[in-house]
Amino acid sequence: MADTPPPCVAVDAIGGDHGPRVVVEGALSACRELGLRVRLVGPETLVKEELRRAGPSDGLAIDVVSAPDAIAMGESVSRATLKKRSSIQVAMELVRDHAADAFFSAGNTAACWTIAKMVLGTLEEVDRPALAAIVPNISGRTVLLDVGANASCKARHLEEFAVMGTVYTRSALQTPNPRVGLMSMGEEETKGTELTKEVHEVLKASTLNFIGNVEGHDLFTGKVDVIVMDGFTGNVALKASETLADSIMQLLKEELSRTALTRLGAALSRRAFRAIRRRIDPAEYGGAPLLGVNGCVVIGHGRSSALAIKHGIRAAAAFYASGVNSRIADELRTLGLHKESEA
Repeated sequence: MADTPPPCVAVDAIGGDHGPRVVVEGALSACRELGLRVRLVGPETLVKEELRRAGPSDGLAIDVVSAPDAIAMGESVSRATLKKRSSIQVAMELVRDHAADAFFSAGNTAACWTIAKMVLGTLEEVDRPALAAIVPNISGRTVLLDVGANASCKARHLEEFAVMGTVYTRSALQTPNPRVGLMSMGEEETKGTELTKEVHEVLKASTLNFIGNVEGHDLFTGKVDVIVMDGFTGNVALKASETLADSIMQLLKEELSRTALTRLGAALSRRAFRAIRRRIDPAEYGGAPLLGVNGCVVIGHGRSSALAIKHGIRAAAAFYASGVNSRIADELRTLGLHKESEA
C-alpha cells in the first residue's frame, strides 16, 4: 500500500506586510524542514522570480499557481470580493476543488474570512465561523475564540464557538477533555452582560466541560483550555497579549545589557531566555484557524516573518490532518444546534 502523501497547502504568496519574499522563504522552509507540499498562489512572474532568488528548490513539492490580482491589507471587503482572480480567491478555490488540502494567508483577515465563507461555505451546522488563536499558558496552550471574525454575537454563536473550540483543542492539540471558560467581568455567574449571563446558563446545561466564567487574568494561567468570547473582545485581548510579550522581551534585553555583570548573567542564561521566547513568540504558532468553514483555513498576522509563515503552513496542514471539521459538524448535530437562517 502506497504511503499517504503529506498535506498540500495553498498559500497566498503576496499576503502580509513584508511581501512575497518572506512568504516564499517560509514556504520553502515548510517544504524542506517539514516535508509538506505547497502551492504558491500569486502573480506568476513575481513569485517565480522570488523562488529563483531564494535558491534551489529541486526535489521540493512546491509549485506556482497564477493569480494576477492582489488584495491590499487595508482594502475594503466589498472591493476585495470583486477581485475574482486575487491570490486569496484562487487559493480558496484550490481547496474547494480538492487541488489543495488547506489554505494559509498572512493577508487581509477580513477578506480571507469573507472569501472563505463565499467560496467554501460553512459547515452544515455552523452559523458563524470563528477565528481561534492559540496562546501559551504556564502549563501548555489555551485556545481563544473568537478573536476577530465576529464583532457582535448572539448566544447561539458563543455556544457554537464553545463546541468548535472544544473539538479543535481535543483533536488538533490532543487535550482529552478540554475545560471551557466564558470570558466575563467576574467569575460569578450573575456578573457580565445580558449576553454572557444567557450563554453561561446554556453552557452550564450542556455536555461540555464548562467550568464557568473566567476573567482576563485567566488567559495565561492554564485554568482553562478554551476561552469563549465575542470577536471584538477576543481581538483586543489577543493584540494586547502579543504586544505585552514583545514589550517584556524588549525590557529584559535593555535591563540585561546595562552593566557588565548583567551582560554576563544574560550570557549564562541565554539558553533559558531563548526557550522562553520560543514559548511566547506568536511566530511559533503561525496563525489562527478559521473554524466552521467547509475547508481548512489558517490566517496569519500581517507582520508574519518567514518563521511565522512556515509555522502557519504547518498549522494549516495539521488542521487538515486532524479531521476537525467533520467532528465539529457531528458534535453540533449531536447537541441539537441548528444553523440559523441568514435571510
